[in-house]
Amino acid sequence: MGVSVLAVGLLLAALLLPDQPDQLAPVAFVRLPGEGVLLATALLMLPPRARRAGAVAVGVLIGLVALLKCLDIGFYTVLYRPFDLVLDWGLLGNAADYLRETSGRTGELAALAGALVLTVAVLLLTTGATVRLTALMARHRARAVRVVLVLGTVWVTCVVLGLRTGGAPVASTLDADLLGDRAKQVRVSLADARLFRRQAAVDAFARTPSNQLLTGLRGKDVLFTFIESYGRSAIEDPTMGPPIDAVLKQSTMTLKAAGFRARSGWLTSPVTGGGSWLAHSTFLSGLWISNQQRFRSLTSSDRTTLSGSFRRTGAWRTVGVVPGVLVAWPEGRFFGLDHVYDGHHLDYHGPDFGWSQVPDQYALEAFQRREFGKRGRGPLMAEIILTSSHYPWAPVPRMVDWASLGDGSVFQRVRRGGKTENEVWSNPESVRAEYRTSIEYSLNSLVGFLRRYGNPNTVLVFLGDHQPVPTVTANSPRKDVPVTIVAHDPRVLDRISGWGWTEGLKPAAGAPIWGMDNFRDRFLKAFGPQGR
Repeated sequence: MGVSVLAVGLLLAALLLPDQPDQLAPVAFVRLPGEGVLLATALLMLPPRARRAGAVAVGVLIGLVALLKCLDIGFYTVLYRPFDLVLDWGLLGNAADYLRETSGRTGELAALAGALVLTVAVLLLTTGATVRLTALMARHRARAVRVVLVLGTVWVTCVVLGLRTGGAPVASTLDADLLGDRAKQVRVSLADARLFRRQAAVDAFARTPSNQLLTGLRGKDVLFTFIESYGRSAIEDPTMGPPIDAVLKQSTMTLKAAGFRARSGWLTSPVTGGGSWLAHSTFLSGLWISNQQRFRSLTSSDRTTLSGSFRRTGAWRTVGVVPGVLVAWPEGRFFGLDHVYDGHHLDYHGPDFGWSQVPDQYALEAFQRREFGKRGRGPLMAEIILTSSHYPWAPVPRMVDWASLGDGSVFQRVRRGGKTENEVWSNPESVRAEYRTSIEYSLNSLVGFLRRYGNPNTVLVFLGDHQPVPTVTANSPRKDVPVTIVAHDPRVLDRISGWGWTEGLKPAAGAPIWGMDNFRDRFLKAFGPQGR
């Protein structure tokens, strides 16, 4: 009897398990799943020979749906969206890479083994529980029929009366709704490849002669810099906003004293919480790259990218500084980069900081040594990815004297004084505080670099790639990130005077919001002949 009770509890838990982390509460399991009543009725109606096979099929189905909900919980926790059954399988590999980079090969293998054990255990347990309860119902068929009729009547009554518990209906249809939504999602995802091909076929600058590209920036060094997880919440959140606002105001004044001016606005990223490469490619390609299928299609095409446009002119050397890349990165060629400095080629001999392998201040200093500070060089276009504000923000580096950066060993003592991941993630307030500190560090590194090494021909475009994880944003649905253009030559900012952007490094709340895919065309138009 005790085993049967456990079987009932297990199946109820599987059927009522929410697919979003903020709904995981005891009250979520105090409901009556309509799917359970319906499946029990179907199993009772099956002939004896087919009943066991039907029970196995139902048990496997319940287990698979439960596992899908577990995937959803993980995706909502990081990316604030459900798992896509068509497009997201490749992201599981990225998750494994993240584990390897933060916890080592042992941690990665342990996590993979745990996931495999969980998958097998869930399927075996739900199947075994379903088979057992089906056999029990068959032995006591008359009583089982009465129980199912009573439960069905209670479920219908709850629907009619609109009874709710914890804000959710007592009569649950969670799994049915989830499967219905997922069927629609699958249809949309399967059609996405065709839709993307039609969108990618339109390219306003594909046939533009190279001598008509970026004429308004000739002779300038143009640095496109992404700050990891620098989202709107960093600026507008009531607790994080004031300290970051102080950094942005002070930085605006510091740069102004050095002869630089800035304008800022908002871009809507295609992702939130993660998937930085999708945001980078959206910004550079002028196409909405919201999934890995689109990314693969893009990088195997001949699409004109913003960085590639600089290379096409022949007037700039184009380089990439990508400290987060530790493996072969053939995409660098697609993005039109003459040379790429990845995490292995920055001569950094200091410690890592969580996921981030190279502190932002050092990455910028390495760029100065390798490219920006060379005597007699021509104009540069650089794509620079700053990673110190990458999840999990444990530990966070801090600024050191630029002259003492050396090979990065100076960061050993900085890391020893930092917080561990367990300390940071002990509560949401601590997470938010360390995230804010990491953004402050990234901003100070970038502004410090510009103040120290910038010159009258320097143009800096910096932006966030996406909002941070929901723990930081308090589940905000907004995907906006700040974007800023800084220049010493006033003629550069004159070309974007019609954009309506805010003066300084902080965009006003009412500043224009563009899709990140709109930036390429606006930028190329503003700094081409027609932008004069």
